[in-house]
Amino acid sequence: MSDSHAPRFAPRTPPPAGPAQPAIPAYHPRPSFDALPDRSRWRYKPRGAFWRSRAVRLSAVSLVLALCALVILALVREQTGTTGFLVGLGLALLPVPLLAAAFRWLDGVDPGPWRNLLFAFAWGAFAAALVAILANTFATRWIAVATADPAAADTLGATVVAPVVEESAKATAILLIFLFRRREFTGLVDGVVVAGFTATGFAFTENILYLGSAFGEDQEFGTSGFESVTAVTFFVRIVMSPFAHPLFTVFTGIGFGVAAATARRRVVLRTSLPLLGLFLAMGVHALWNGSTAFGPWGFILVYGAFMLPALGLLTWLVVWTRQRELRTVCGELPAYAAAGWLSADEPLALSSMRARSLARSYAARAFGPAAARSVGEYEAFATSLAFLRHRARRGSADRDFTAREQELLHHMWQRKEVAAPALTFAARATGRAWTPPPHRDYAGYNPYRR
Repeated sequence: MSDSHAPRFAPRTPPPAGPAQPAIPAYHPRPSFDALPDRSRWRYKPRGAFWRSRAVRLSAVSLVLALCALVILALVREQTGTTGFLVGLGLALLPVPLLAAAFRWLDGVDPGPWRNLLFAFAWGAFAAALVAILANTFATRWIAVATADPAAADTLGATVVAPVVEESAKATAILLIFLFRRREFTGLVDGVVVAGFTATGFAFTENILYLGSAFGEDQEFGTSGFESVTAVTFFVRIVMSPFAHPLFTVFTGIGFGVAAATARRRVVLRTSLPLLGLFLAMGVHALWNGSTAFGPWGFILVYGAFMLPALGLLTWLVVWTRQRELRTVCGELPAYAAAGWLSADEPLALSSMRARSLARSYAARAFGPAAARSVGEYEAFATSLAFLRHRARRGSADRDFTAREQELLHHMWQRKEVAAPALTFAARATGRAWTPPPHRDYAGYNPYRR
């Protein structure tokens, strides 16, 4: 049979390496990708119901968030005054870029789309903050009336009501992305990043309120300098503990992230993990808010003995998970290299952030910015392919595994001509790939065994 009549997409299973794995489609210069619909339907889907339109759903979400933003910012300005609001806004902005950059760095191996992160930030800053300020105010006033003890009501509101209301409101953003952007929410790092952006947005709005109110108090009593309430509030909230809200909500994110990576058949575990993470977030938040009840040194004790160690432990966990993601890329992609989709050096380059960056730089210098973008897209698709296969082996892949695999392979195939040489160059330039001299026998050499 001639090559033109040969099957273009005959499945082939690579040599066994551990658990049973899905078959790898064999590479062909012109693959058919027959598990997918027509290429003409990839971008343009048949018209569906009006309310199912992506534009309608995006407009509805944007409208809700915009209304929440108008209401919450008006409430904050009413409590702080216009001058206090502007001062609080300027000071509250300072930690936002640093926190956003840190969480985006953690997501560097398989970056999620910006639209999810912007939604999470906006939900935390506007929707969750609005729910919190209304529910906390109502609950505290109700407790004060019921107990006839306003001081006790404030303490109970801060240590019990606020953690439950605020963490539940922030968790809603994580739940929505988990349910409706399931393909882009695949593991622990995704949960941490979404939770971090949500909590960063919430802390931003809350800081405007606290700093603006402090500035108004200083204006009323004529205090200034380091002894002012504004300076003390800025030091505690912006300098000492900008990570407080992200740290609380990260526990919820970890619960959702581990649930996303758990096999679908383990329904009880997938349901209980997010709830456990939410309860931990509420508990840590309550401990932080109630630290002043432990005496004059309670805040310092909780900060030094719990908050900083917890921050260090969670940072180590997330960085370790990020490294494990790179090892997953190196462990899963060689099967596609054996089938001909990648060169032997590409899995080694794709499992190194330095080699990835070098490949993009090489493509930009050699062929221009468009080539660099193609290499970056190729890296993203290859990483998603590795994680897809890893989830399939663990039993947690979606039912459309074959179609999703072929879709990713199609996108890689379109960019292969530019990306493959750049990644091969990067692997060899960073010392991750080793080419043996021709005069010796290296038949047993395995480039993936480190």
